[in-house]
Amino acid sequence: MTTENATTTGLPLTAGAWTLDPFHSAVNFTIRHLGISKVRGRFAEFDAALTVGETLAGSSVTATVALASIDTGNADRDAHVRAPDLLDVAKRPTMRFVSTRLEGEGEDWTMEGELTIGDVTRPVTFAVEFGGLDRMSEDAPRHAGFEATGEIRRGDFGLKFAPGILGEVVKIQLDVQFVEPA
Repeated sequence: MTTENATTTGLPLTAGAWTLDPFHSAVNFTIRHLGISKVRGRFAEFDAALTVGETLAGSSVTATVALASIDTGNADRDAHVRAPDLLDVAKRPTMRFVSTRLEGEGEDWTMEGELTIGDVTRPVTFAVEFGGLDRMSEDAPRHAGFEATGEIRRGDFGLKFAPGILGEVVKIQLDVQFVEPA
């Protein structure tokens, strides 16, 4: 891992606006079904931005996920989840995260923030692992890789449909790469 252009954030990242590499990033989730197994899925449409400041307090992460882009590998189930009696993507088209605090060192970090689904905003915390930096070629910008995990409770966001069928806890797994500013 190179430390060129390091800031005082504790990570070897260049200050500025890092952009998401959507081809090497994923927003995944897991929820229990009937309490006996897990359903795994992903959201195909999302965007995120990492702003690295000269200090950790000046750094932030924002992300927006299109809820209609849910993909659990079953088209009928996905259509049902999008419907008004469940997720109601017409009423809740996006999920948005805005960080409020970043802390840590080395490879292990914590990211606190506010997650909004529809008209409900709640705090959420992610454990973040910094995967490192690398270039795809000698003249290409560096990519920074991160894995973030956290969980939310559906009921906290007014998503109280299908109790007993779907679990209350939704586990979120993010694998993202950001591209260094020019």
